[in-house]
Amino acid sequence: MLSAYINIFLIFALMFMGYFLTYKQWFTNQVGDVFSKLVLQIALPCNMFLNITKNFSREEFLQLFSGMIIPLISMLLTFAISYFYVKLFKISEGRRGAFATMFTCSNTIFIGLPINLAIFGEKSVPYVLLYYIVNTTLFWTLGIYLIAKDHPQIEQATVHFHPLQVLKKIFSPALLGFLIGIGWVLLSLPMPDEAATFFSYLGNLTTPLSMFVIGIIVYNVGIKNLKLNKDIVGVLVGRYILSPLIVWLLGQWIHVPELMLSVFIIQAAMPVQNSVPILARSYGGDQEYAASSLGYSVLLYLAYIPLLLKLIL
Repeated sequence: MLSAYINIFLIFALMFMGYFLTYKQWFTNQVGDVFSKLVLQIALPCNMFLNITKNFSREEFLQLFSGMIIPLISMLLTFAISYFYVKLFKISEGRRGAFATMFTCSNTIFIGLPINLAIFGEKSVPYVLLYYIVNTTLFWTLGIYLIAKDHPQIEQATVHFHPLQVLKKIFSPALLGFLIGIGWVLLSLPMPDEAATFFSYLGNLTTPLSMFVIGIIVYNVGIKNLKLNKDIVGVLVGRYILSPLIVWLLGQWIHVPELMLSVFIIQAAMPVQNSVPILARSYGGDQEYAASSLGYSVLLYLAYIPLLLKLIL
């Protein structure tokens, strides 16, 4: 338990370094964009490929996908609950789609992957990816549609909602690295030592660059500008209470390995997706609300994650 806390502290030390270096003007939004591209298009695909090929045999992997049913059912249930939450607590017009998306979808890569690596090690990566597949698919389909509906003129807001763009988001380089790794494992192909070393160098960039990006985002949101209201509290209830609780309840009904369930619970209880404020701005929604929700969810996570670990470890 203590080692897990120390590892998490080190992860967030990287985030605060990103925050501080942004304050010192070493990092800018443009640097954050470059780091994001490096993670999503180079480091993370290498990390995914290497971890799949290194940690699983063909037989072990074929048993893996049965667990995907838990994140799928849990996220669909959470979306449904968010609909009733909007009605019951009268979430403001113009932010209901963003609310439902932030209530349901979590930050599975930039924070989720480093945190799971810190707690469980590399053996958790395939389970992280299973949750990521479901989370990403629902985010870039149902989630983006609901965010677009926040615009007062839905016809104009949904002009850019194109199936090819959605598929491009779902089949990101990270997921493609994962899928190539699957094919490699299923075909039982050998991995040259030199290639494994090269992929390892690139894959090891994932954690520090991911946390630098979060630090840059939190700085640019501005801690002084965060405004807490009932709509943001609702997002935090979805992120940190309902989402992990639903996953845990499903795990009592659907039998999966203990590590898989623990990873799913951690993934379900992650802060808000980084992309929501950008999408809210693009579709004419309430960008300030989305950014404030992201900022509060990241800051609250510092106090929340030790409590969650006490419950599941």
